[in-house]
Amino acid sequence: MLISISGLKKEYTTGEVVTKVLHGLSFGIDKGEFVAVMGPSGSGKSTLMHILGLLERATSGQYEFAGRNVARIDDNELARLRNEEIGFVFQAFNLLPRTTVLENTKLPLIYAKDKERVDERAKKVLADVGLEHRLDYYTNQLSGGEKQRVAIARALINEPSVIFADEPTGNLDSKSGVQIMEILQKLNQKGNTIILVTHETYTSEHAQRIIEIKDGLIVNDFQVKHRRIARDGELLK
Repeated sequence: MLISISGLKKEYTTGEVVTKVLHGLSFGIDKGEFVAVMGPSGSGKSTLMHILGLLERATSGQYEFAGRNVARIDDNELARLRNEEIGFVFQAFNLLPRTTVLENTKLPLIYAKDKERVDERAKKVLADVGLEHRLDYYTNQLSGGEKQRVAIARALINEPSVIFADEPTGNLDSKSGVQIMEILQKLNQKGNTIILVTHETYTSEHAQRIIEIKDGLIVNDFQVKHRRIARDGELLK
């Protein structure tokens, strides 16, 4: 199992005020799954993603990533693990504005010694998301959908064990959103593990499995019987 959590809790303390966000979550995610974590604003789904993505630590409970107990990993090793094993795609793209598509994609490997191999890898993942013709474009010359494709390519460059996509279609028009979901589905079909965080039913239905969270608790966890398939800007059931 790639991800396993048991009794996971998260709370934040500000002065004497304690805010409890996650209340003892337990589930597992196997390698190769496409899972949507769904819930309304304030449900705790983004906090959960930050913990699963090794950006934050849980207050209590157990989290194992690829068989390793995360609580026993120091911050330096955690940063290395996050950089090598996890890719992130965010709603706001998080691209550098005055650099090219190719440079943005290579960013996670900026300190790699084999620059030629890095260039080859970056061009390959950009081709995988349909942007081989935009290598020398600056990100401010791209549409929203193209920016998100760059973000996906950047997430792929380290060949991570899992990709976390946090509301990846939130800033896109419906057609671009469908195209992004198509890319994520194709990556999953190639063996990539995808964990999608969303509040939109339409987006979550592209996954194989949906975990619904409300008020920091899992209220539903089920397989998607009639999975939506995105193809060429259209939705097919």
